[in-house]
Amino acid sequence: MPAGGGDGMIVTTGGRWGGYGLYILKGKPVFDYNMLILAQYRWEGKDTLTPGKHTIVFDYTYDGPGIAKGGTGVLKVDGKVVDTEKQANSIAFLQVSDETFDVGIDTRTGVNDKDYQVPFPFNGTIDKLTFNLGPSQLAEADKEKAARAIAIAHD
Repeated sequence: MPAGGGDGMIVTTGGRWGGYGLYILKGKPVFDYNMLILAQYRWEGKDTLTPGKHTIVFDYTYDGPGIAKGGTGVLKVDGKVVDTEKQANSIAFLQVSDETFDVGIDTRTGVNDKDYQVPFPFNGTIDKLTFNLGPSQLAEADKEKAARAIAIAHD
């Protein structure tokens, strides 16, 4: 985090019509999930980050198995929880396809126009970005349907 505070996008995919962003807003970490403009779920640290290196983690636990369920998001800074929020539901099998996956900047539309305007470049340094994907959350019946559809597509 730069001296004097940080601002800008760390990582985003999607935008105004749906997607997520992890960013620093006026020195505070924010994770925002725009659920296809139907709902806006937002996690924000209450305190501004001190200058120097930090590890920011957004950890999401899905209420599955099954599709379109909610979950709980936890935003952490340096191993400490700074915000926990429940998400009531989600969108199944759909993601905005005309947006971009961006690191350090948002090159298309913002996920939350109330928070920032694009391009919203991050004014600090991103040393490492990691995604840890958990196991599939499909119910067994949905896994079987997906396998049949893939087999048909490959015929």
